[in-house]
Amino acid sequence: MSVCGAARCRGAVRSILQQNRAVCSHTSGSAVEGIREKLQAFSGGSVELQKQRDSGVALLTLNNPARMNAFSGSMMLELEQRVRELETWTEGKAVIVQGAAGTFCSGSDLNAVRAIANPHDGMKMCEFMQNTLTRLLRLPLISVALVEGRALGGGAELTTACDFRLMTSDGVIQFVHKHMGLVPGWGGAARLVRIVGSQNALKLLSGAKKVDPDFGKQMGLVDEVLHCSSGEGNALAHAEQWLSPFIKGPAPVIQAVKRVVVSGRELPLAEALQTERSVFGTVWGGPANLKALALKPKHK
Repeated sequence: MSVCGAARCRGAVRSILQQNRAVCSHTSGSAVEGIREKLQAFSGGSVELQKQRDSGVALLTLNNPARMNAFSGSMMLELEQRVRELETWTEGKAVIVQGAAGTFCSGSDLNAVRAIANPHDGMKMCEFMQNTLTRLLRLPLISVALVEGRALGGGAELTTACDFRLMTSDGVIQFVHKHMGLVPGWGGAARLVRIVGSQNALKLLSGAKKVDPDFGKQMGLVDEVLHCSSGEGNALAHAEQWLSPFIKGPAPVIQAVKRVVVSGRELPLAEALQTERSVFGTVWGGPANLKALALKPKHK
């Protein structure tokens, strides 16, 4: 690199990654260690990660179809591990979050919920999942929730931890927490307000309103309605096609774009500007930049 040395660039990247994780890093210590063992006791289903190295797109699949892909305790732990793997995927550009068998996610497995219904364990589980979904949103990858079928409760919260939400024509997002005598606890309310505004968020949460594709797009919760139905088997292909213009280009550049957006969204202006300068330094004079300069015709 001509302007920024390789060592300086690597240092800047490490600094940015550490900054993005700083807010939630405290939850990886003793505060939630006690809940891991209890979550692991309630097994079932899986969270699968498939990295498509040619395209730079990863598929994160919730696989518990017998319970409409509800999160078992072990699946909560697996989700954290999959997010950790994506945080260090240097060749990646994007991740598509989906559910198996034509439905997205129905929230938490009630067997696990009943077992940790006391406030102490409930707060630890809440903190653990807030941490995991915050890290998902802060990934240096463009994230897309592919909503086939129903996204209910915690599943609805999971959609808000992605940059974009795509829905099949028969998809439904519903924050059903009120019906369970609850409010969102995985960060879904705070993220929902930032996506659709406080008034729309209040309507969705207090009314437990069903959000179909048209309603979702109208209020800004849904970015695109796919011209297919749940379970047809082609929703993923439609999602990948929709995503393709946003991930065209080298992975370091796509990741740099995501990082400056995250810093602009979450940090005070002065810190966001400093982060933007640091990220800029990792790509200025880099291979993609030099190639573009070589191909760019001279000004006439």
